[in-house]
Amino acid sequence: MGSSAPTKKTEHLEVQALYQIAQLIGSALDLDRALGEILAIMHETLRMERATLVLLDEGSRRLVIRASYGLTKTEQSRGIYKSGEGIIGKIYETCYPCVVPDIHNEPLFLNRTGARTHLPKGEISFIGVPVVLLDNPVGVLTVDRLFGPEVSFEEDVRFLTVVAMLIGQFLNLHQAIAQKERVLVEENVSLKAELRYRYSHHGIIGQSKAIQEVFRAIDKVAPSRATALLLGESGTGKELVARAIHEASPRREHPFIKVNCAALPENLLESELLGHEKGAFTGALAMKKGRFELADGGTLFLDEIGEMPIGLQAKLLRVLQERQFERLGGSRTISVDVRIIAATNRSLEEAVAGGLFRPDLYFRLSVVPILLPPLRERREDIPILAEHFLRESNRNNGRTVRLSRPVTHFFQAYDWPGNVREMQNLMERLVIMTDQDTVQLCDLPSYMTDEPIRLGTPTAARGERAAQDTRPIGNSSGMARVSARHLRDLEREEIEAALVRHGWVQARAARELGLTARQVGYKIRKYGLERPPL
Repeated sequence: MGSSAPTKKTEHLEVQALYQIAQLIGSALDLDRALGEILAIMHETLRMERATLVLLDEGSRRLVIRASYGLTKTEQSRGIYKSGEGIIGKIYETCYPCVVPDIHNEPLFLNRTGARTHLPKGEISFIGVPVVLLDNPVGVLTVDRLFGPEVSFEEDVRFLTVVAMLIGQFLNLHQAIAQKERVLVEENVSLKAELRYRYSHHGIIGQSKAIQEVFRAIDKVAPSRATALLLGESGTGKELVARAIHEASPRREHPFIKVNCAALPENLLESELLGHEKGAFTGALAMKKGRFELADGGTLFLDEIGEMPIGLQAKLLRVLQERQFERLGGSRTISVDVRIIAATNRSLEEAVAGGLFRPDLYFRLSVVPILLPPLRERREDIPILAEHFLRESNRNNGRTVRLSRPVTHFFQAYDWPGNVREMQNLMERLVIMTDQDTVQLCDLPSYMTDEPIRLGTPTAARGERAAQDTRPIGNSSGMARVSARHLRDLEREEIEAALVRHGWVQARAARELGLTARQVGYKIRKYGLERPPL
């Protein structure tokens, strides 16, 4: 065994290696890369030829090589040890360093990796030290002789113990970061679940009282066999509600089939619903199952039921009552078990009164009517929906577009005649067409800004002047409409309100509005805004 004291050169190399290893502290999250770089530093600085870092695998409770230098992947994969097995197992079990001056004369040296089998004959010294974490061994750091015969084994052991201590700190930091990351992931999942519960029920987003009533209706009707009739304007999400009823029902494992009754003429619609036999009509080259058969055991959603021709309504009524029908051109009676959900955006009562809809079919369909509110009657859901569709469109288009404050206020005052569908399509358009990362009022399509808008809840910036500037106009809903104020007035008020909130500091107001300070300065001049005297 060597007995020489370390030279100044050796001490310098040790300090240099330890310094470089300490610099890797920021890589603790990527543990495997950090461990590999530690061994590479020892090679480059101290000319170390072979080294392994063996760690305890929690799953198998075996010691496995986690990082190595000078070993092939095959050799590394062979390095698996039990506690107490061989030199490495003894170091782990006793938590005490070990020096093997010549591995060829040490029976406990297993050479399980085979990394030294083809080396020239001669003395090969082997040193191993335990890696300790919180007073418990977690692995073993091994190297072939570092400094050569001019430096004692004690010096090798002393240096490697310091390195092993640093590795233990890396492991400790990595575990702490990983644990914190797991907590954050769990909190994120929990938060998302809470948000879905609060703002999304059956895949439908909203928290307003009106949409909560729809949620309650879905929960009540879904477990039953009752036919449901969804009423509401176009774009209010009738298909989404129909799917929600199906997914919450015992039929969820069976098909959900949709038919748009307004999309096909009477003869084709009958064939689509009931199916046809081969040769039933010109072009019927093969037998075709209808939607009732395809939906057997599941749910059939009849959209725009109010547009169904009255001649076909009698056949539909028979299927609803008897759950039986014949395909076109066929004589065999087919039985099905199908739950019907129908939807319409027109008044079926008026259609019945006008002789356009069978009263018996109407009463059969409307066992459980569910009225879906238009978006203008659930204004508190508008910001949530807008953010949802914006986030979805950003993800689909690789953008990071956001809405400026004036646009958000405009949305809450706008009527949304196309309801949720209009908003979804608008968000897609804005994300694609907007040049900047923030949507401004000028980016909105003219059909929105040219028309007068409903007066929503006035913002603090509008104050009493908002009510004074509007005059009521009679309409079917009885709600007031803004006729005197258009887009220019709304923008002016939002600019002025932001300036007031930020003490007329243009840069701060610009950040809130999603504008540049130069744009805010231009708007101030454009609208002749002046800071009130102090």
